[in-house]
Amino acid sequence: MNAPHSPQVTDATLAMIRRLVAFDTTSRSSNLALIEWVREHFRAHGVESRLTFDDAGKKANLFATIGPQIDGGVVLSGHTDVVPVDGQDWTGDPWTVRQEADRLLGRGVCDMKSYIAVALALVPEMTARTLVRPLHFALSYDEEVGCIGVRRLIHDLAQLGFKPGGCIVGEPTQMELVVAHKGKRSYRCRVRGHEAHSALTPKGVNAVEIAAEIVTHLRRMALRFRHEGRFDAGFDVPYTTVHVGTIKGGTALNIVPKDCEFVFEIRYLPFDDPAVLLSEIETYAKRFVPEMHAVATDTGMLHKLRTLNPGKTFIEAPTAGNGGTCKSCAHCPWMAMNGLMELANALETGAGEIHVDPALGLRARVPIDRMLAFTAGLKNGQAPGSLVAGIGAA
Repeated sequence: MNAPHSPQVTDATLAMIRRLVAFDTTSRSSNLALIEWVREHFRAHGVESRLTFDDAGKKANLFATIGPQIDGGVVLSGHTDVVPVDGQDWTGDPWTVRQEADRLLGRGVCDMKSYIAVALALVPEMTARTLVRPLHFALSYDEEVGCIGVRRLIHDLAQLGFKPGGCIVGEPTQMELVVAHKGKRSYRCRVRGHEAHSALTPKGVNAVEIAAEIVTHLRRMALRFRHEGRFDAGFDVPYTTVHVGTIKGGTALNIVPKDCEFVFEIRYLPFDDPAVLLSEIETYAKRFVPEMHAVATDTGMLHKLRTLNPGKTFIEAPTAGNGGTCKSCAHCPWMAMNGLMELANALETGAGEIHVDPALGLRARVPIDRMLAFTAGLKNGQAPGSLVAGIGAA
């Protein structure tokens, strides 16, 4: 952070920066100590805060309002987590702010605890005024690992019918106004092949090679966007980008790999539809399925939308062929893993997604129908024994 001696930077602000940086809020750790301290800071000035927690109760978002409890106003939004310091060559304690010339050094000083500190240091002044429009404070967790916490905060505020007039997100932008951001979708693609000894490659389906074909197509898409557009010069990278971040697969050189998984992302401009781009990728991937099934029917691909469906349950069905069976719900490992009631709820309400190899056809539907029929009977108060005849008939 530059220019700590600027007239706008008060002693109270510098003290607040030092206090917030002192909390180790690395994304892998809890941020509750910081959140509780901020809540007490607000409370000391007559302002109550609303917290929303993660599932484990170890992290929390904070939302507070100064001024009238009406629609409109401005939200000052910042994330409390920081990236790790592991393996970095720090010359001092990263959790203790120190000044060197015109800079403040410390983990999170720039991104983005100083912004939060500036806002919190103004709380006494804001509460002393009679505001005609509300000023809101929104502090979130786990921004650095996927903007996870703020989703729960937004959902909570939407449930309350909260309607702000605008939001200022204090990410570091060299003090320039940024009014747009690319969209981002990240996906995981898992390719299921069929193992065989490398001396008998025609009897196997090489998951790594199929994955490589899809990754190559993603590369071609990226080059198409780079050279053919469309473009928007307002962005640092003025076109949609496609990027593969990680890939892993195979067990040994002399074994045809059964599994391969890679993670990719699309950062898209407003006029590019990510659903259309994903559809192109899926269409390309499906061209390999007949070739794969010609060798073994226990092969296939599963795409998971990681960011579009946070917290959504995905229930993967077993496939038939050499790799599994689908004959009796009484001995079904799928049912045992997921639980009958949970599985039925996923099927009936759409709380999850069922992925079944199309080659199974009607066979795959039999145990699902049995499970639904059995669950329906339980919900209607029927004894399990009264459903045996119906299940047997199927």
